[in-house]
Amino acid sequence: MSIITAEGLAKSFGAQDVFAGISLSIARGDKIALVGPNGAGKTTLLRILLGLEEPTDGRVHRARSLRMGYLPQRPSLDSTRTLYDEMLEVFARLRRQQQHLLALAHEMAHAEDPSEAMARYAEAEHRFELAGGYEYENRIQRVLSGLGFGPEIYDQPLAILSGGQVTRAMLARLLLQEPDLLVLDEPTNYLDLEALEWLEGYLQEWRQSLLVVSHDRYFLNKVVSRVWELSWGTLETFRGNYDRYVEQREALLERRRREYEEQQAYIQKTEEFVRRYKAGQRSKEARGRETRLARLERIEPPRARRQMRLRLSTSLRAGDIVLRSDGVAIGYRAVPDDGAPCEEEDHLLFTTGEFLMERGQRVALLGPNGSGKTTFLRTVLGQVAPLWGRIRLGASVRIGYLPQVQDWLDADKTVLEQVFAVTDLRLEQARALLGRFLFGTEDVDKPVSALSGGERSRLALALLTIRGASLLLLDEPTTHLDLESQEILQQVLADFAGTILFVSHDRYLVDALATHVWAIRDGTMHSYTGGYTAYLQALEAEAASGEHTTRERDELDAQLEARRRERRQEREEKRRALRAEELEHEITELEAVLAELTAGIDAASAVRDVERIQALSEQYRRTEEILSARLHEWEVCASAAEVD
Repeated sequence: MSIITAEGLAKSFGAQDVFAGISLSIARGDKIALVGPNGAGKTTLLRILLGLEEPTDGRVHRARSLRMGYLPQRPSLDSTRTLYDEMLEVFARLRRQQQHLLALAHEMAHAEDPSEAMARYAEAEHRFELAGGYEYENRIQRVLSGLGFGPEIYDQPLAILSGGQVTRAMLARLLLQEPDLLVLDEPTNYLDLEALEWLEGYLQEWRQSLLVVSHDRYFLNKVVSRVWELSWGTLETFRGNYDRYVEQREALLERRRREYEEQQAYIQKTEEFVRRYKAGQRSKEARGRETRLARLERIEPPRARRQMRLRLSTSLRAGDIVLRSDGVAIGYRAVPDDGAPCEEEDHLLFTTGEFLMERGQRVALLGPNGSGKTTFLRTVLGQVAPLWGRIRLGASVRIGYLPQVQDWLDADKTVLEQVFAVTDLRLEQARALLGRFLFGTEDVDKPVSALSGGERSRLALALLTIRGASLLLLDEPTTHLDLESQEILQQVLADFAGTILFVSHDRYLVDALATHVWAIRDGTMHSYTGGYTAYLQALEAEAASGEHTTRERDELDAQLEARRRERRQEREEKRRALRAEELEHEITELEAVLAELTAGIDAASAVRDVERIQALSEQYRRTEEILSARLHEWEVCASAAEVD
């Protein structure tokens, strides 16, 4: 049974047609992915189906009493409630029933004849239990935990949560509401791997209908059973998950290409026959063929998609060892290492054992949000110093870095000017480079500040291709890229002759590209061979064998504590050295003051100026006390340094 049907949907903005002639239906229990290039109108179509936006043409029919839930890409939540109270609002009816039960219990306790109240209580409790009244708080905690919210966040007001946390909170509320149709627009953007896997499992058990826009191919493979592709203003429907969709799409494009080529061959052959025999003995036959040709419904040529034509080259051949370390602590110092004293602890993110990267390896760095993945890349770059240990680059290694946020681009420059700022390409070469990354004639004159997230990523990739790096450091390289661009980038990275260290939540990319996985877990980096699937299998094997023992954890904790003590001692030594230097200057100045006061007292004595002698003597006494205290403090600093 269909819960939504649409016929002849069209949408235009001014003279620009977004799509036209779209008809579709959503049945109960359908799990559908809506995919297509950036800018194809996916979000617009979602909003039309939800009734939040009107189509230019066509109509949408929704089942009576249909309950719909929508998570937009950039949600806003105007609420003064705490996170947990916001979740409780989903169950307001159950909570009213709960209050009614309490009132009935009070009535039973104080009634002379409680039998009537007991009967009403039993009936009300039965309804309450059937509606999930004894389970709803467990459901709230399960969903919040699955999406990465710990109990320490429950009582925080929504108003102070980050944008990503608000998105996850809205998703949690929608999951608890269980609408008949759940519509999600890029729901995985703010989820780490653990939360992603939890959400996949939850949606696999989802009994209601689901319509989702996502660029996460792994997620789509796990969750959906149908794919809608919105491209070139039309909607194509495919059965199966993402991998099946890719197979069917390629087969469909190949069939259409073949049909087009066969028809073109027929048209050329027929036109040649008409030209040759139209005035001869076979003119009647020629005119008949000409008539049939005029009536022929022409097949449109298969439309070539706008694709990035991307190639990464390495101008230098690095040595066999690209990156190595005997162990390193990743984090941030309490203050910049400028010699200033500081009593605060350094912020340790994680530690590593010995590791190395060999030429040609492609290593995926995985871990929860905030675990230190980006900081590790910045440490390799030399932008952040390790708390202890050292990372060494191999011979002739040239790094190319693609950060997650393209804030290094100059917002005041145009796209073309940005290319000229970092390269010596000629105008024609720069335009050709940008064209390969889908920047048209008008796009190259756009200011960088006006670019979308996807356009900024494409510009950064364009600049990366011309640097000739032998080691690529990539931080979420598929963010903002549509599915086809992700596939192209994946192939390009697989063909890259150098070495790659990349951070990504794109498990499809990790599985297809990575030769090794470095996983940050429990404050430590662990190394695994293979892609994402092999990594999951290794985790299962570890869990079965109990590899991570309490003893190993205690030993690691002891090592970390020793390192912390060492850093505290280093800071204290530096503080004492700085203080001793300050004291030496102060002692010298105080001794000079005492000398001046002595001379003043001698001069006053010569003229028997008793009042001045008394005043100078009092200054001398106070200065001498200060000098004595400073000398004692200096001796303490010096003796402590000797002990160390």
